[in-house]
Amino acid sequence: MSAMSAGRPALRMGPAELVQAAAMARRFYLEGKSKIQIAEEFGVSRFKVARVLETALERDLVRIEIRVPAELDAERSDALRARYGLRHAVVVESPPEGEDASPDPENLGEVAADLLGELVAEGDVLGLAWGRSTIHMAAALDRLPPCTVVQLTGVYDAGTAERGSVEAVRRAAQVSGGEAHPIYAPMLLPDPATAAALRNQTGIARAFEYFDKVTVAAVSIGSWEPGISTVHDMLTDEERAHYASLGVAAEMSAHLFDSSGRRVGRDLGERCITVEADRLRRIPEVVAIAGGRRKAAAIGAVLRSGLVTSLVTDTMAADYLLTEFTPGPRPALDRADPDE
Repeated sequence: MSAMSAGRPALRMGPAELVQAAAMARRFYLEGKSKIQIAEEFGVSRFKVARVLETALERDLVRIEIRVPAELDAERSDALRARYGLRHAVVVESPPEGEDASPDPENLGEVAADLLGELVAEGDVLGLAWGRSTIHMAAALDRLPPCTVVQLTGVYDAGTAERGSVEAVRRAAQVSGGEAHPIYAPMLLPDPATAAALRNQTGIARAFEYFDKVTVAAVSIGSWEPGISTVHDMLTDEERAHYASLGVAAEMSAHLFDSSGRRVGRDLGERCITVEADRLRRIPEVVAIAGGRRKAAAIGAVLRSGLVTSLVTDTMAADYLLTEFTPGPRPALDRADPDE
């Protein structure tokens, strides 16, 4: 008895088997038919169909490829989402070392713009906070459903409104065809009384009225060091030293956080034109846009705060967050307040 008649080698399929497997695979993977439908067509059991499809994969008759654009890292994105309990995490490739030294690479804003195009629905209220990354994002927007756009913070410098967050709000509203509610005021004021007076001005008060209606927000994150936090750069040396003594590790929309995600230096907020933390926590979808190794620990601190639901970042920050930073007991999706 020859070896062939004794039994077909385990990894070999005969021509009839190959043709049948290819036909079943075509029905299942390309035509979207169910295993029951395929079984009825070929006169076999659905268990037989399942075995044939499994064998087709094992023997390389069928190849399944999952392709995402080269700049997106799907594996890190999914790992980051799961580790921090995020609704969405999108990780993009960091620029080659030394090629882009800016704290907010423009490609983050471009990807965030595409993400907002997915998340915002017709009739939503989109809130935009000051930040270089949100400005990059607004500049990259090319599609948004009809929605209202409101500014969530004052500007870094009232003289930069035309190329800063006011322009970002205008741009987003132009793309969506909706109303724009900008805030023509600095983010940081000299004292609480001046800030309170500005909040009561008609235009600013009207924008604040929309804060409780915001359904999707985009924010930036800064670490407590020069050039990486707008608020840090606006303060005096004495003020920076004071807040540093409180353990500030991160800043977002003029709110300060220690490494555990707890808010510190709350007196600063009294001098700022910004959305309150409690209101931010009630917004259903808050997308943070931040990347780079210098911001990695700050991103982790803000994620621990429970204020953020989604994150657009880069591989450099993602690697730190996945290997060197512990999420803590309250992942971002819980929206829990670590101060309570």
